[in-house]
Amino acid sequence: MKVTKAVFPVAGLGTRFLPATKASPKEMMPVVDKPLIQYAVEEAAVAGIRDMVFITGRNKRAIEDHFDKAYELETELAAKNKMDLLEIVRNTVPRDVNCIFIRQNEALGLGHAVLCARPVVGNEPFAVLLADDLMDTGDDARSVLEQMTRIFVAKQVSILAVQDVALADTASYGIVGTAPQSKLTVGERFLEEISHMVEKPAPEAAPSTLAVVGRYILTPRVFDFLEALSPGAGAEIQLTDGICELLKTEPVLAFRFAGRRYDCGSKIGYLQATVELGLKHPEVRDAFAAYLASR
Repeated sequence: MKVTKAVFPVAGLGTRFLPATKASPKEMMPVVDKPLIQYAVEEAAVAGIRDMVFITGRNKRAIEDHFDKAYELETELAAKNKMDLLEIVRNTVPRDVNCIFIRQNEALGLGHAVLCARPVVGNEPFAVLLADDLMDTGDDARSVLEQMTRIFVAKQVSILAVQDVALADTASYGIVGTAPQSKLTVGERFLEEISHMVEKPAPEAAPSTLAVVGRYILTPRVFDFLEALSPGAGAEIQLTDGICELLKTEPVLAFRFAGRRYDCGSKIGYLQATVELGLKHPEVRDAFAAYLASR
């Protein structure tokens, strides 16, 4: 089976970026000239995803508008013969991609947001992308999700993107423990079979420093476990808890991906992404580099 559907949980309030996110979705915050959610959608499209399922909430209409056709803007650009800008607007999402929007009526956590996608995903494997995590693999390398979908085609089991974090930071992540001698080399990267997971453990209770970051490929069996869960940490339905139940019935793999992750849910990560991607942007990189060097 191939992965053709992706879920984007975008109903969060973005409180770490107030007041910027008071009236505007955090996923619409731009890094150089594209909003965070567009980077995630482009990553999914490159990986072969054609059904993009957005789990939205109140005050998220701007995301729907961004991926909709903008008749007035396109007409204005065409009338002024600004064809380069017209192509940018028209190519916000590839023409063969379907955008599907589902409202999450209550903020009951990431697990609940993923469960909201069940009517569309059905009995198929699917990806989950958190737009806060901007993944940069350069111009010539495969996107993180493309790396993962290729592994899924071969393994046919759930896969979580992971990276090592500082021990002091484990309380901000889902942390995995891996089975001894389960390491499998994939090119220069490797997979490990997950033995257990803990949501946001204190450093002294963490099973490792291997943190799950915002890319998942999950088998549809996870929906059954999410539906049966009671609220856990933070009075929310945690995706980690659903995956822990899934682990009891089938393998789940941890994948150390090739590329760099920017935590754009934090101010410092957002600023880092802006600087690094600004230095790669063909329109502004030279002038931006000169400006930074002059400071």
